[in-house]
Amino acid sequence: MMGRVSNSVPPLSELLASARVVALPLAARFRGIEVREALVFEGPEGWTEFSPFAEYDDREAATWLTAAIDFGWMPQPAAVRQEIPVNATVPAVAAASVPSVLARFDGCRTAKVKVAEGGQRLSDDVDRVRAVREAMGPEGRVRVDANGGWNVDEAERALHALAEFDLEYAEQPCAAVDELAELRRRVKYMGIPIAADESVRKASDPLAVARAGAADLLVVKAQPLGGVRRALAIVAEAGLPAVVSSALDTSIGLSMGAALAAALPELDYDCGLGTASLFTADVTTPPLAPVGGMLPVGRVAPDPELLARHEASADRREWWLDRLARCHALLAGAAI
Repeated sequence: MMGRVSNSVPPLSELLASARVVALPLAARFRGIEVREALVFEGPEGWTEFSPFAEYDDREAATWLTAAIDFGWMPQPAAVRQEIPVNATVPAVAAASVPSVLARFDGCRTAKVKVAEGGQRLSDDVDRVRAVREAMGPEGRVRVDANGGWNVDEAERALHALAEFDLEYAEQPCAAVDELAELRRRVKYMGIPIAADESVRKASDPLAVARAGAADLLVVKAQPLGGVRRALAIVAEAGLPAVVSSALDTSIGLSMGAALAAALPELDYDCGLGTASLFTADVTTPPLAPVGGMLPVGRVAPDPELLARHEASADRREWWLDRLARCHALLAGAAI
């Protein structure tokens, strides 16, 4: 039997032994896709997930593989809570569709609303956020996520237009750290905190946003940051409150995110880990979806029948296995 490549990178054969590639349909178009593909496999500690988005290059995707291996092969940090409060996630849908989207998130009293969608106008965002606020009521919490889609002037104008809906915070309104810092200075009088997501998970230096005073809180995701331990270290060094969110994972990936949220010393915000509710299918029975606005902490295992039913096509399976091999080679080379 082939030995380990290094202390931290198991041989590729171990990953391939149980690897399955699935294609899960979404209830509404989200992040430009209607079907989410993911590769799942089993390690000594349990099932884990490797699902970087298709457009990411191998070097970025290799960080997601680091997370998958860590979660499947290493015991995780101790949990300080056994359930996680989660938010509903509202894609860039028409305002009329908001009630049906929110109905998929049982008991969630916080909603994150996608804004700044390509091809849409600010008036579309205002209508959507208004519909969410009306559905959530005055005591519900509403946050918006622009995915870096605005420049500073556009973001200032948009937040001014959305301020009447009592926003909890605005996530990644601009793409660059210096833009976030300038916007934060401009909108301070509005009392709308700025959260950084892409400026953390896609940055070569995830702490730059904290050093620049460009955010009030961080949005952290286990897979893109290289696993639970690395994400915990980033939060600790940044010294800012954190929200744990998903990367549109299957329920297996969501269990990794829940492990991260469970291990944070403080958890002041509802987490974006309720995204199984955006799918019409998943790999576990039941899906790791919110009940009463809460998500349980613990490992999950896929249902073999669901793995078979939602198996990706042969060409997509080959694409993912080739990608896995390339990313594994990057990690193995770095570890030697």
